[in-house]
Amino acid sequence: MLAAGMGSRFGGVKQLDPVGPSGETVMDYAVYDAVRAGVERVVFVIRRELEEAFHAQIGSRYAGAVPVAYAFQELDALPGGRVVPGGRTKPWGTGQAVLAAAEVVDSPFIVINADDFYGRRAYEGLAGRLETPSTPGAYAMVAFPLVNTLSEHGSVSRGVCDVVDGRLHSVVEHTGLAPDGSGVLDSSGARFSGAELVSMNFWGLLPDVFGRLEAQFGEFLDARGEDPKAELYLPAVIDRLVAEGSAVVDVLTSPDHWFGMTYAADRDAVAARLADLVAAGEYPSPLGWDA
Repeated sequence: MLAAGMGSRFGGVKQLDPVGPSGETVMDYAVYDAVRAGVERVVFVIRRELEEAFHAQIGSRYAGAVPVAYAFQELDALPGGRVVPGGRTKPWGTGQAVLAAAEVVDSPFIVINADDFYGRRAYEGLAGRLETPSTPGAYAMVAFPLVNTLSEHGSVSRGVCDVVDGRLHSVVEHTGLAPDGSGVLDSSGARFSGAELVSMNFWGLLPDVFGRLEAQFGEFLDARGEDPKAELYLPAVIDRLVAEGSAVVDVLTSPDHWFGMTYAADRDAVAARLADLVAAGEYPSPLGWDA
């Protein structure tokens, strides 16, 4: 679970914000869905300065329900003895965040964002896919329609997927995506219908990806490390592996709707959606761990 984000647009540590009817965080629903889909352990990738808050507010909450481990995304955790360039103050993106878990993950695993709600059936589909023995580079993802991943309160960035015969052909990051009439526009003026599938960082991966991540991270640092804002995005890593023919990614979809907190103003909408799901009987309140 990638929870090391700076929370700059949100204005705080949104991963710890209570939005459920009984004070649950979005992470609580993620863990609940993951556990009832068969996930056997949760690894939080966080910043070290968040460790105390996570232990107190999050990790202890799942005691007795599922084992919890921590990995730390650190600015100076660079491959090959490289050093942090002057002026760099933020970590290196979701690619580095996943790589940070290499020492504590040794089996097939799901990657998610801590502040995103993906829905029960998305976890069930991906967990079922990972139960099947796979060869190295045989990965999977759950994609969501672009129109269902937008915010009413500002533009978003999304990896737009090209899917051929149920497999990922490419994923290209688009920034500044926002509704525009009957469609969606990005910052370059490109128009989308909204039906396009996008990556929301919901991946099913194997441990062999760590070596590939480290190699690409080193190349990224050599090429762009002096740019203080450059980040290695996990979808870009996967896109390159697919293009090189060293990875095959099955693309799954889910009838559940994604929602999340990109901006602080998204909070009320997220709380309302969770309350509706509880009222519909999808989740208990308070959220128990005996699923």
